[in-house]
Amino acid sequence: MALLFSTSLLLLLLLVVPPSQAAKKSPLLPLLQALQMQAPGSPGWRVGPASGQPLRYMLNLYRRAADREGRPRRGRSLGTNTVRLVQASSHGDQPWAGRWYVQPLTYRLEGQPEAEHLLRATVVYLPSLSLAHGRLLCALELVAAGEAPGVLLSPAARPRHGWAEVDVTPYLVLGNSSMRSLALRHVCVHAGRAGGHDAPVPPSRPFLLLYLNDTQAGLASLAAEPHRHRRDTGTLAHDLPNYLREQGEEKSDCSLRPFSVSFAQLGWDHWIIAPHRYNPRYCKGACPHLLRYDYHAPNHAVVQSFVHQLVDANVPRPSCVPYRYSPISVLMIERNGGILYKEYENMIAESCTCR
Repeated sequence: MALLFSTSLLLLLLLVVPPSQAAKKSPLLPLLQALQMQAPGSPGWRVGPASGQPLRYMLNLYRRAADREGRPRRGRSLGTNTVRLVQASSHGDQPWAGRWYVQPLTYRLEGQPEAEHLLRATVVYLPSLSLAHGRLLCALELVAAGEAPGVLLSPAARPRHGWAEVDVTPYLVLGNSSMRSLALRHVCVHAGRAGGHDAPVPPSRPFLLLYLNDTQAGLASLAAEPHRHRRDTGTLAHDLPNYLREQGEEKSDCSLRPFSVSFAQLGWDHWIIAPHRYNPRYCKGACPHLLRYDYHAPNHAVVQSFVHQLVDANVPRPSCVPYRYSPISVLMIERNGGILYKEYENMIAESCTCR
């Protein structure tokens, strides 16, 4: 029954709402269509092992980068719109040998979308883990080709909340091509006083973070448009005859209205981690007869309103539509078990205008 309800709701949002009406009210459909490509019903989906410390790490990254509604925070330091966490596949059944733990790891990068361009890559791991008798000290080693010795990888900065990050970008980008995999060794030693008997505790497996620029995430933001609009708005309104300067509707007539969608209603809350709800908002209401400067309406809308009132009532009045947008940040589990942070541009209406 729940599956039937969520399916019906999704079909209603994607199919029943007329595209022209949806475009005027809110940018809801583009986000749902983009996320639907990642949904469990899409080809190739399987439940992945996204849990534990990798998921907690990405949740902390998300909370630093976005608020509870998914709006990216000002001053966030990601430097890009997409961060993908890649889990490693391991080799060998017995990583423990006395005090030593050696685990070969391979990160496979096949199937990355062509629109995503790699900017930076880091491997995240815990360099130290407290035990009942001593500590577990860990490091990463790059597996070289052939018989060459491995390369010890050192963190570029001090560990943050216990986590250390190692920059591996030079090993993934060679010239103009990108490598399809990365081979590492996770090496740990149990450092403790003699006679201590700790049961072997497997350390958390390091994971790869890919900082990507998704060129299809709507990076041509509408946020730049208000500057262009402000240069050509309001100039005709001051020259209209005095008889147009009548008492018009308040600006609240054409204003933002809430429209919240819960991902749980769509049955997507088991793979969309944050935010829990999406409120794209939409614009509704009558545009005033006199389009004031603070509406940021283009000159064409001012002329159209003038013609509707004084020349030909068959010419429609300007429509109340979104004027400025903000992006939304989404944290989701991918079909291969990875975790993805992505910013989708122009998904939340922030103000309205008449045009």
